[in-house]
Amino acid sequence: MNILIILGHPDPKSFNHALAAGVCDALQSDGHRVILHDLCAESFDPLLPAKEIPERAILPPDIQKHCEELRAADGIVIVHPNWWGQPPAMLKGWIDRVIRPGVAYRFKEGDGGEGIPVGLLKAKAAIVLNTSNTPDDREQTAFGDPLEAMWKRCVFDLCGVHNVRRKIFNVVVTSTPQQRQEWIAEARDLCRTVFPRDHVARA
Repeated sequence: MNILIILGHPDPKSFNHALAAGVCDALQSDGHRVILHDLCAESFDPLLPAKEIPERAILPPDIQKHCEELRAADGIVIVHPNWWGQPPAMLKGWIDRVIRPGVAYRFKEGDGGEGIPVGLLKAKAAIVLNTSNTPDDREQTAFGDPLEAMWKRCVFDLCGVHNVRRKIFNVVVTSTPQQRQEWIAEARDLCRTVFPRDHVARA
């Protein structure tokens, strides 16, 4: 399977980076073709220019490459922290520029954008791995967990990916090294469950 991993965290020493690396290693060991993008390390430009908004816009080569990789993905893994109930700006910019019309979704003919789009992604499943410094009970009672709605209903479901699994690791700031290793193992196991071992021989 082609698995696309998108990491959105600016600190290379972050737990998010450890999660992404652990998942990438597990999936590659199982025979999958994995592409990992560390958006901050790659200096991904998150600003969406007006000229890129139309479906048939001519895209910069790097954005076109991201779009092609997303289109070809059989599975998607997103890794990012919960910052103010949102992804970091870098990752939000990736959504704006790459999860675009003609690549991830398309409105039916005659629809000006007010209807429900047709999902175009071929990925059968997506996994979202989030880190947080807010306990689960407070997240639910005080904030309602906006990331749950964003990724499942507002992004992936509208793009045709209906099998979305999400795992939150908290509270990171007070976690021990042993706890973080256990969390990485949980993330690896989740990915291996959702994306079974690829038995196809590699050249």
